[in-house]
Amino acid sequence: MKVRLFSMIIFAGIAAACNVNRSGYDAEGYFEATEVTVSSEATGRIVTFDVAEGSDVEAGERVGCIDTVQLYLTRLQLLKSSESVLKGRPDVDSQLMSLREQLKTLENEKDRLSRLFADGAATRQQMDDIEARISVMKMQIDAQNTALENSVSSLDAQSSSIDMQIAQIDDRLAKCRIVSPVAGTVLTKYAEAGEFASVGKPLFKVADLDRMFLRAYVTSAQLSALKLGQQVRVYSDYGKGYSKEYPGEIVWISETSEFTPKNIQTDDERKNLVYAVRVAVENDGLIKIGMYGGIRF
Repeated sequence: MKVRLFSMIIFAGIAAACNVNRSGYDAEGYFEATEVTVSSEATGRIVTFDVAEGSDVEAGERVGCIDTVQLYLTRLQLLKSSESVLKGRPDVDSQLMSLREQLKTLENEKDRLSRLFADGAATRQQMDDIEARISVMKMQIDAQNTALENSVSSLDAQSSSIDMQIAQIDDRLAKCRIVSPVAGTVLTKYAEAGEFASVGKPLFKVADLDRMFLRAYVTSAQLSALKLGQQVRVYSDYGKGYSKEYPGEIVWISETSEFTPKNIQTDDERKNLVYAVRVAVENDGLIKIGMYGGIRF
């Protein structure tokens, strides 16, 4: 009987301590961070992967690489093909230069015959012949120019196609680099160097722990007094009656209501509907994901 009474006294003391610790909060919840799971964008063996759980990474920092040998060799092959195509591209002006010189000679001959024809020293037949030769030469130049321009266009199209293939290879090479999209702390590492990665395979999870969020729940009565950007006081609960106050800002308010989560205690009955809110807090390094917290408006 004494043991049972002693146990009841201890339980009452703990309950009272918890009530003192959590009393006075207008809303309660748990801290969370914006977590990003970085997945592989390429298929191949992971050559390097230099991150560890708990290490800090910067946005855009390269932390590893997936095998790129075959892609690199394909890129070299495409560059050689592009070089070969460009070498076969004809120089239109230089190839038409000979025909244009012949046309110029014929036109000079026509001018000479015109003067002779005016003096009666040349015949109409001679004039007709030179004009016919000039006409044929012009048609030859036009035909040759068209053929050369078509050849140039075709080769340019081939070169452009190869350039697009090179750009695709460059994009695939870039995706072989394992890069952190955000600055933060590595929470979980799912792969190691030497393992085989496939597209979509999770590699690591990173979160910005400098800016934490307290997801709390408020009643419909409290909701009318809240607005985005409102400054509130946030308290982190470290246990054993110790808590710390932080300035916070309401950055999100749910548009729909939900039933109170089982692990959140409010003054209202659990069956009442509540609204979720997110409060941004600058972390001093003490707040951890999943830690309990409270808000005072």
